[in-house]
Amino acid sequence: MTFIFYLVLFFFLVLSALLCIVILIQESKSMGLGASFGGDPGDSVFGTSTADVLKKFTAYLAVIFVAGCLILSLWTSAMGRSSSRLMPTTIEQYND
Repeated sequence: MTFIFYLVLFFFLVLSALLCIVILIQESKSMGLGASFGGDPGDSVFGTSTADVLKKFTAYLAVIFVAGCLILSLWTSAMGRSSSRLMPTTIEQYND
């Protein structure tokens, strides 16, 4: 179970990095990071509707990110509760 948790955590970190990259690539008023690569706003991989495609992709990634946050938060708290039951927390519990 621990392996699966760390695997999900790894994919969450990759998702976070991908979300950051997609947000930085989007066109802003000053052309954003896309202008740093020398790209013309008219020439794009996705055609003329690049802004719309990136906005939708960012929205999907953001929803997956929030869902991942909630799942990992609940999973981490459940792991903490189960490990606290296994270990006594005070010296008095050793004497009982």
